[in-house]
Amino acid sequence: MLRVVDVDYIKDYELLVTFSDKSRKRVDLKPYLTGEVFGELLDKSKFTQYGLTRTTIEWANGADLAPEFLYEIGTISC
Repeated sequence: MLRVVDVDYIKDYELLVTFSDKSRKRVDLKPYLTGEVFGELLDKSKFTQYGLTRTTIEWANGADLAPEFLYEIGTISC
């Protein structure tokens, strides 16, 4: 089971996400910040209010994304 084990804020709406398979990916979430729940995260002060659950990232407003989705949209980071 793929899990997010670490996350760091890079800039704007980009995160550096480390997964349980040891891969690290740069994830740009701006295109996905739409709708009632995720749209709130366009406010950068809200976007940076996140933490880790047992499996993924969760924001203070309750929004979360499946680790598999984050893995799929991420780009390899050195």
